[in-house]
Amino acid sequence: MTEALLKGLALGCILALSVGPVIFTIIKQSLNNGKEGGLSFVAGVWVSDIVLVVLSNAFSEWVKALLAYKKMIGYVGSGFLIAMGLFYIFLKRVKLSADGDPSERFRKRDMAKIFSSGFLINTLNPSVILFWLINATAFAVTHTFQQRVIIFSSCILLNILADVLKVVMAGKLRKKLTLHNLSLINKISGFILVGFGVALLWGVVFLSEKV
Repeated sequence: MTEALLKGLALGCILALSVGPVIFTIIKQSLNNGKEGGLSFVAGVWVSDIVLVVLSNAFSEWVKALLAYKKMIGYVGSGFLIAMGLFYIFLKRVKLSADGDPSERFRKRDMAKIFSSGFLINTLNPSVILFWLINATAFAVTHTFQQRVIIFSSCILLNILADVLKVVMAGKLRKKLTLHNLSLINKISGFILVGFGVALLWGVVFLSEKV
């Protein structure tokens, strides 16, 4: 049990420290919409991870079949990232009220939209599907079901704690930001998302040429 816990924590550290579009969007959502926005986004990511973990462990053959559509998933995912990035670069506007907080207050009806964006960014990334499938397949060979529950539960819990910490840290910085800085962060986040989208698209096209 201790070995399974340590393996889960190690896997969680890899996931928490990995650099991708999710981490930048967590920071952006937290800065623009406060803790509510950041937590709504990461909740979507968590649900996506949990769904993929369950599917990878219980229906590994189904997930492998899903990877037969890796190109299609990659195209959709890259298109989603690029579109979101362009929105933040050219269309998204941030306003500040007299007290320095965004006047575009986070509303409850925005929660579902931000939650969905977190879920989609994570789910439409073929590398995330591969990450969970490869680890689920590898641990299935050498570990019992109970051990795998401990491994993946501890991994996801550690990742949740890391995401909450990112939201809290970004929230503290938010109070010191000006309108110019918030707008700049929006644009930088947009360029980063477009960059990841283009990289994903390039990878899909390159891999398809190799096949």
